[in-house]
Amino acid sequence: MSQVRAQILDVDYPYTAAARITINAPASAIFDLLANPRAHSSFDGSGTITKSISGPDRLFLGAKFGMAMKIKVPYRITNTVVAFDENKKITWSHLMKWTWSYELLELGNGQTQVTEIFDGSKISAVSRWYLRKTGSFLRNPKWMAKSLVRLKAICEG
Repeated sequence: MSQVRAQILDVDYPYTAAARITINAPASAIFDLLANPRAHSSFDGSGTITKSISGPDRLFLGAKFGMAMKIKVPYRITNTVVAFDENKKITWSHLMKWTWSYELLELGNGQTQVTEIFDGSKISAVSRWYLRKTGSFLRNPKWMAKSLVRLKAICEG
């Protein structure tokens, strides 16, 4: 049996990364998991989310949710949902202004293509410096691919 992998996509935009996977589940079931901030640590492939600390049971446009995180040192971050299209797309941003998006495309036969996108193209020089200093630009594609594999396992499990 071969190992399940997500595809790391070639992206032509600076400070941007993306990964994609096909999941054998309807978009609505996948989206319900993505829209539940308490579920994020279950499919986080980076290992940086330690727990959800605040937010609604289900996200919506403008919703705020907090996460306890750890990249070398523990910290807390508050995210705001900046795009929300039921069963198709959800995007959030935080203080540093980069965004994380999940785009869902129903393929038929109960399959959904899920693309995770990190976009740091519109961030400040300080934010770019931080991402380079922490190595996040190098790690993000691999972490995103791991997250998608975990999301697939949960949704198909």
